[in-house]
Amino acid sequence: MNPFSSHALSLSGPATDALPVNPDDAADLARVAIALYVETGGTVVLDTVGGQTRSINVASFSILPLGTRRVRATGTTATGIHALVLA
Repeated sequence: MNPFSSHALSLSGPATDALPVNPDDAADLARVAIALYVETGGTVVLDTVGGQTRSINVASFSILPLGTRRVRATGTTATGIHALVLA
C-alpha cells in the first residue's frame, strides 16, 4: 500500500524521488529539485529556481532545502549529491 497515493504533491515535501546529480556547468537537472541531499560535505555551487548562482558550504549528510535547477561543476567540492524531486 502506498501511503502517499491519496496526498497531493507539495513543495514542502516529502519528495517522491531522489536522483543522482552529476554537476555540470552547462546543463540543468533533469527535474527541478525541491532540495538537495549531500553525502560528503563541501561546497555546492548551484543555480536557484529564482535564477541566482549561489555557493553554499554544506556538511556531510545534509539536506539543503533550496529549489535548484542546476548544480555547477566549477567550484563544487561536495560529492554524493542527490536531487530530491516531485514526480
